Amino acid sequence: MRRFSTAVLAALTLAATVTAVPAAQARVHGGRAPLGIGDCTATACHFDVPSGTYDVRVVLGGDAASSTSLTGETRRALLPETTAPAGGRVVRSFTVDVRTPEGEPTGAAGTAGLDLAVGGAAPALADIRVTPARHARQILLVGDSTVCDQSAEPYTGWGQQLPQYLRKGVSVANHADSGESTVTYLGNPLLWATVRTLIRPGDLVLIQLAHNDKTTDEATYRANLETLVAGVREKGGRPVLVTPVVRRWFSADGTLNNPTALLVNGLGVDHPAVIRSVAAAQDVPLIDLTARTKELVESLGVEGSKALYLYNEKRDNTHTSVHGATVFAGLVRDAIAALRLVPRGTVRVG
Repeated sequence: MRRFSTAVLAALTLAATVTAVPAAQARVHGGRAPLGIGDCTATACHFDVPSGTYDVRVVLGGDAASSTSLTGETRRALLPETTAPAGGRVVRSFTVDVRTPEGEPTGAAGTAGLDLAVGGAAPALADIRVTPARHARQILLVGDSTVCDQSAEPYTGWGQQLPQYLRKGVSVANHADSGESTVTYLGNPLLWATVRTLIRPGDLVLIQLAHNDKTTDEATYRANLETLVAGVREKGGRPVLVTPVVRRWFSADGTLNNPTALLVNGLGVDHPAVIRSVAAAQDVPLIDLTARTKELVESLGVEGSKALYLYNEKRDNTHTSVHGATVFAGLVRDAIAALRLVPRGTVRVG
């Protein structure tokens, strides 16, 4: 508590030197200055804002050396743990999506406004400002439980960890939902029909659906992917197909070369192969997360790979831990950067 009090005093000193907020910007908040440190306690901040996209600028640091991270809404990682030396200040900015429901589209509404949690080994939040984002790009996520904003620990989707890898100017709007297949996602008005209304020209839409297409035949699966791609393009968005993360299901030879691990369903439909085929035929960027996660999991081996999944907690070889979701989100980040899908400088590396 003492560290936070020191940080607040530092924030007040800092605020005294900040140039006055332009009147037009202040009017967005009902005639007052942008929301800031006054809306925070030692461990959390709550900002009474409507659904939308917001830029968040934070100043980290205090009298002692500090290490601070920020999560928001439904356990989304928004800022990775960031260190500041004793007496120093570090400024970071990111863009966040605020919506209802705040997590899975078919889940609970959550709390209104923007909620942030202050964490880290030695947290020190000196100042914060929240303002409506101008001209921010969106990355919308269409997927299942391996992607979604999971509400309950220890479950974590890679889409839940992706925002921390992006800087101001790009937000992640995660509309993945547990248990969904291409069939159910297209059929539920809370899912695809809702996502389509949110796509703006230039927005990225990452699509990873396969784990629950256990009884979907190949022709239907292919047609559903093509429908999703066409729907994104009709709205001026940019579709990106993502092959599914592998299941941690080792063969006797220590590889994942088996149908369970590589998402081949009971009808013999090789989901990653179909996704690759559709991406090539439709000239859609492809993130081959199956290949990337297979290489990683095999390199870690039977024992080392357990930490990526919920094997130790739940004997679960499909869903990922916070650690695993963070690592897999990093693989998606690397692919986004390699394919140059977002503006230069908006991907956080290292």
